[in-house]
Amino acid sequence: MPIKVSLSSLHEGRWYEYLVRFVLGGAATVFTGLVSSRCGASVGGLFLALPAIFCASATLIESHEIRRKKEAGLEGRRRGQEAAALDAAGAALGAFGMLAFAAVFWVLVEWSVAGTFIGASLSWLAVAVAAWFVRRRFRLVRSARRKSGSAMSRSR
Repeated sequence: MPIKVSLSSLHEGRWYEYLVRFVLGGAATVFTGLVSSRCGASVGGLFLALPAIFCASATLIESHEIRRKKEAGLEGRRRGQEAAALDAAGAALGAFGMLAFAAVFWVLVEWSVAGTFIGASLSWLAVAVAAWFVRRRFRLVRSARRKSGSAMSRSR
């Protein structure tokens, strides 16, 4: 399945949902600033890797999916949970990319800031995409094993 960008979901949101994202994102940023001023930039930098709006996004994705299914006359709770779980998996894979970015930047920053930023960004992209492919491959293998296991148990 090709990766594509769709802005249509922006029309589905309600104004207060965007407000929740803004407030939670701002609160996470303020929290990071407080940690940084109290414990130093190195510790505070670790909190910058925290997806500031992940919690709000996950709950909003779930509620949007549930609303869509209810409009179609279905329950939708399971679909909402699955959509939020998929978003969480994407955030985790992106976090691996962020770790790669931080490592490359830390090692190369003395060389050239601009070059280091480009190299770290490319490493983030490579690691995040590779992690996505590994996860996809693992899911396909696990799904095939489950199907073959259930077929074997039925034949007994």
